Amino acid sequence: MLPALVVAVFAIIVVFFGFGLTQDPRKLPSALLDQPVPSFDLPPLKDGEAGFKTADLKGQVQLVNVFASWCVPCRVEHPLLMRLAKEGKVQVHGIAWKDTRPNASAFLDELGNPYKKIGFDGTGRAGIDWGVYGVPETYVIDRDGRIRYKVVGPIMPQELNERLLPLIEKLQK
Repeated sequence: MLPALVVAVFAIIVVFFGFGLTQDPRKLPSALLDQPVPSFDLPPLKDGEAGFKTADLKGQVQLVNVFASWCVPCRVEHPLLMRLAKEGKVQVHGIAWKDTRPNASAFLDELGNPYKKIGFDGTGRAGIDWGVYGVPETYVIDRDGRIRYKVVGPIMPQELNERLLPLIEKLQK
């Protein structure tokens, strides 16, 4: 009886691990997909600039990128965000997450600023409401202020060209 039980438990574990290995680890589930963006009102990163709040995400398709100066993958995706901002196909906003104002500002001074508005979330509280797992994360927001897609990790050229840009174009029609 005991050997049969051990074999059965082992078989169940193998099935679960086998299923887990077939899944894309970058596609983490989000309860917020197709839901309105969470209510937030963040102060600006720099004095004299506008903050970033829920009301800013209505009326047009937009991206929200959660970043931090200490995040190495944020540096990897940054040239793509700069390209998006330069091309003007979609408005990009940023949330500086669990960072300091001087460090986040220096990051943008060094690499360029692709963001129309930047909210400062030094404590990470707004990130919790957004369901942020870590940085970078990027959200596609539709005209009605609903989260339509979420990228966990850096945006890579293939994902930008094959998923994000087609979705943005579709939502803009």
